[in-house]
Amino acid sequence: MPDIARPTPGVDPSMSSKQVAVILKRFESPDEVRVLQKGRFELVHIGGMTIGRAVYEPGWKWSEHVGPGVGATRCHVEHIGLVLSGTATVAFDDGTVFRAKSRRSFLHPADSSRQLGDW
Repeated sequence: MPDIARPTPGVDPSMSSKQVAVILKRFESPDEVRVLQKGRFELVHIGGMTIGRAVYEPGWKWSEHVGPGVGATRCHVEHIGLVLSGTATVAFDDGTVFRAKSRRSFLHPADSSRQLGDW
């Protein structure tokens, strides 16, 4: 099956993948910014992937500040991340609460969690 070429922002589409060795992006110039109540989500699109940087104010909760706008009580997206400062808290449907503190990476599955405050 042939590969499907998708244009990468900032890259000449006439160049083959072998000609493009490195693509550099900075969150200081994101491709997309989503401003949330008590937060900000910056996105960069690179190599067919989307990478986000989230900054939340104290007291931010997905269930209060995002969920009502999308009609959901849980976030249905798998997350992999790195906490740069503060604490990321996730509560699972089975009652388990997970806290990742500064300089910790995390992965949690979709459809089973909600982000709580203390981000």
